[in-house]
Amino acid sequence: MSVALRWPRTLASRLSLIFLVGLILAQALSFGAQYYERYQSAKNTMLGNLETDVSTSIAILDRLPAEERPAWLKRLARANYAYLLSEGEPGTPIGAGDVPIAVTSITDAIGAAYPLTFTDIPGPIKHFQGHLRLSDGSPVTIDVRPSMVPLSPWLPAVLLGQLALMLACTWLAVRIAIRPLTRLANAVETLDPNAHAVHLDEHGPNEVVYAARAFNAMQARIAAYLKERMQLLAAISHDLQTPITRMKLRAEFMDDSPEKDKLCNDLGEMEHLVREGVAYARSIHGSTEESRRTDLDSFLDSLVFDYQDMGKDVQLAGKSEAVIDTRPHALRRVLVNLTDNALKFAGSAQLQVERQHGGLSVKVMDRGPGIAEAELAQVMQPFYRVENSRNRSTGGTGLGLAIAQQLAMALGGSLTLSNRDGGGLCAELRLPLSA
Repeated sequence: MSVALRWPRTLASRLSLIFLVGLILAQALSFGAQYYERYQSAKNTMLGNLETDVSTSIAILDRLPAEERPAWLKRLARANYAYLLSEGEPGTPIGAGDVPIAVTSITDAIGAAYPLTFTDIPGPIKHFQGHLRLSDGSPVTIDVRPSMVPLSPWLPAVLLGQLALMLACTWLAVRIAIRPLTRLANAVETLDPNAHAVHLDEHGPNEVVYAARAFNAMQARIAAYLKERMQLLAAISHDLQTPITRMKLRAEFMDDSPEKDKLCNDLGEMEHLVREGVAYARSIHGSTEESRRTDLDSFLDSLVFDYQDMGKDVQLAGKSEAVIDTRPHALRRVLVNLTDNALKFAGSAQLQVERQHGGLSVKVMDRGPGIAEAELAQVMQPFYRVENSRNRSTGGTGLGLAIAQQLAMALGGSLTLSNRDGGGLCAELRLPLSA
């Protein structure tokens, strides 16, 4: 079973991984170099001490009377080697190709005065022995037990401290590097030409300042382009009303005929389309309307009562008990567009309000023909019309839902459409508790 290694998905985790791996490898190389240098220094010191100590010890044992030698063995013994007044343990002679460095040092220290032989001693702890005879023929064995250079007891604590310091520095470096990107991503995510522009802070490193200035300039250009095109659309739509009015006046002086009726109908439809175009172009000004504290329940009651006074079948269900900061004219235009659509295609409308996940939900529901699922998103586009239900005979222009969606975004909310079980359409306006 193989485990596939995956590259981390976030930039923070990737930078953290790169920094940590690089720092740990650098720390390991540094520690290895220091340990090797310490090992070589300690080994040279130990071998120098070994040569001096062995030559001195053998000279002492050779000059002592035989009966005094056993008492001196403990004085001459060291941590890694000791002296035996015997032939030693049985073992295998050390070959010429695998001679420990201590053998060479002992041979150089004692010299040719005491011929030496060395044997490897098997056992749980591998060691070797050097055999020689003193001037009186007495045997002496040098029992050598090589060992690694011991580590200092404080070294593990220092290494752990260094690792903790590297983790802290890595976390701080990644956080400093990622924070501007996070701010930029949040600004892009919340970028809305219909809302008030929120400029990024242009302070920090040169790269961050450059990115923030570029984003702010881009945001300003988008707002300027959108405003220019909306003004162009509003101007064209407004200017078209004058020739349409003249054409309607001239049509009134024509003799009554089917062609006159058709011409008047076409002019009325053109006039309605132009008015909707002006309304769509001006709907962007919903973002500049001053926010006010509004009792949502009273606001909806007033809207529903206005429709009922006109003899329209509009009902309200639910209570929000919320007073919100919103733009009342823009909110009213959204709900009026949705309610008018419901009355046009179903003859009745039902409004339902409720709190939902820290916000508010206002639904406008009807029992009309509904909209095909594939076209629910497209009907939000300007001038898009569903031919099987919203055709020219209904007087629709395809701008009502586009205006409602644009104003909903200006209010900081969202507008979604869905088909109801049993037939009909549900338009849900979700609003925040504050503007």
